[in-house]
Amino acid sequence: MENLEGLKLMAEQWSNQGIEYLQKIPPFQLYAAIGLLLLTTVLLLSFRLVRRTKSNTVLLSGLSGSGKTVLFYQLRDGSSHQGSVTSMEPNEGTFVFHSEHAKKGKIKHVHLVDVPGHSRLRPKLEEFLPQAAAIVFVVDALEFLPNCRAASEYLYDILTNANVVKKKIPVLLCCNKTDKLTAHTKEFIKKQMEKEIEKLRASRSAVSTADIANDYTIGIQGEVFSFSHCCNRVTVAEASGLIGETVQVQDFIREYI
Repeated sequence: MENLEGLKLMAEQWSNQGIEYLQKIPPFQLYAAIGLLLLTTVLLLSFRLVRRTKSNTVLLSGLSGSGKTVLFYQLRDGSSHQGSVTSMEPNEGTFVFHSEHAKKGKIKHVHLVDVPGHSRLRPKLEEFLPQAAAIVFVVDALEFLPNCRAASEYLYDILTNANVVKKKIPVLLCCNKTDKLTAHTKEFIKKQMEKEIEKLRASRSAVSTADIANDYTIGIQGEVFSFSHCCNRVTVAEASGLIGETVQVQDFIREYI
């Protein structure tokens, strides 16, 4: 009991000393300190909330026929659904990858959006970019050369988009159908697309800014374009949707989701 009374007396002394100290502080300084404390608390809570609500949206983009929809079904169901027709509307789903179903523990769901690749439907990509955490740009490695120019233009438009540049959204250049003997390698595809984008940089920089639809320019002035010059990360991988080779795509997505 004596110890308890001693602790109570000590607490009262500290309390009185604290009150006396606060009374000596000018009101303006006291209010400023309280305001700073409240502001810091709000900022910390906001930061934690933003971290908790980090986007889980990943976009599959690319030309029609590149195999985006087959990849979508492989990632979701582990099946190509015997191939697919050209998508006229976005395919959306929130799920864990089919290959992760047997894993134990909590696995974060991915919101995957397969954006139609037809030129008239590409504006739909703009609707999803503000929420995107990552982009998988799919290229047909089998029929690459006839489509190299068109694919490079589409990728250029993505890489120079304001949302992609400001948020530094990572992009995976996914070379699909690489299981075929006549498919081009990812190294070849990367090199050829860098060459095409370099041509686009030169041609579009010669046009007045009033006629350019792109939001930003990419690359380093005076140097030949390389994906490493982009402000966001651009990596290259191989896949085959038809036979379920999607490990590199999943690894890329899981790096950001």
